[in-house]
Amino acid sequence: MKMYKVGGAVRDQLLGLPVTDVDWVVVGATAQDMLDLGYRPVGADFPVFIHPPTGEEYALARTERKSGRGYGGFVFHASPEVTLEEDLLRRDLTINAMAEDDDGHLIDPYGGRADLNGRWLRHVAPAFAEDPLRVLRVARFAARYAPLGFRIAPQTLELMHTLSASGELQALTPERSWKEISRALMEPTPRVFFEVLTACGALGVLFPELETLGDSNLNSLQLAAQAEQPLTVRWASLLLGLGEPAVLALSQRFKVPRECQELAQLSDRYAGQACRGVALGPQPLLDMLQAFDVYRRPQRFEEFVQVCALALRAQGQQPDPLATQLHDLAAAVRGVAVKPLIEAGFSGPALGEALKQARLHAVADYCRGAA
Repeated sequence: MKMYKVGGAVRDQLLGLPVTDVDWVVVGATAQDMLDLGYRPVGADFPVFIHPPTGEEYALARTERKSGRGYGGFVFHASPEVTLEEDLLRRDLTINAMAEDDDGHLIDPYGGRADLNGRWLRHVAPAFAEDPLRVLRVARFAARYAPLGFRIAPQTLELMHTLSASGELQALTPERSWKEISRALMEPTPRVFFEVLTACGALGVLFPELETLGDSNLNSLQLAAQAEQPLTVRWASLLLGLGEPAVLALSQRFKVPRECQELAQLSDRYAGQACRGVALGPQPLLDMLQAFDVYRRPQRFEEFVQVCALALRAQGQQPDPLATQLHDLAAAVRGVAVKPLIEAGFSGPALGEALKQARLHAVADYCRGAA
């Protein structure tokens, strides 16, 4: 039995980047061997084990063959006879197909180190074209490593074209697709992810709605990444101006988390109004604040302010005056106290109406002062 550090840990170590997760391949062992050593099994598709003290993943060396459509359409074979080189051959990119032994020696049968030095994202073998998920993965790696000068090898981009035209992308599950999309959105240059999908013909298959958007959306998304905004803001920035029906359709198609979907929908509905600031008028402004539930969910409104600010900045406009107004308006309505209204004798529906009117007056007072 031999254990090798593999994949991203080896790649990032050679690039001089921080290594956060370490994966291992075990050659010459059976599942029972791993259990006897106290490793905890996880997953049902292939034998992966967790090392109890470290939490790191140890997978038995395996091969795979295509057996159906989509990401899950593979049959895996793991046995003590599978070699390290056979296991590495099934991986997507050469830079992910390197291993390191216990003595720190690099095992690099497919030229991964040369591609690291040359800044190439290159497929390991023609079998790359059997897995549609690799279109999203390579685009995500491009978004991660673009600042280091990495680009996709022409032959690999050609295989991605083939996959995009094959109909295989439609067989991807929403959950697996969103995992790659969300990770790509959180990379340093997320706009590159969508540029790569456009270049290989996948954008029109996976995101046909996005083909109608202008470059300002990708600029907003990139600005959100530079500002280290959360996933919710990045998703809403990407979809801003798409129209609520399309935002909803995209979010449902990929089973996007509820907080991302809600912010994207509300941002699309109200960003145009919000950009008018106090000129919009007290009642529409109060309606907008109510829609975001600024009383119980202040963070969601703060994220909306960021979406608006990023959109303005992407268009070359100064966002600070608007952001200040929106923050002040939210503070004005939150500052309306309920206790004086109760002491004045209001209760039930009458209390609700009196509170609404008090908040409207607070917004109107602010608008007059800011005009």
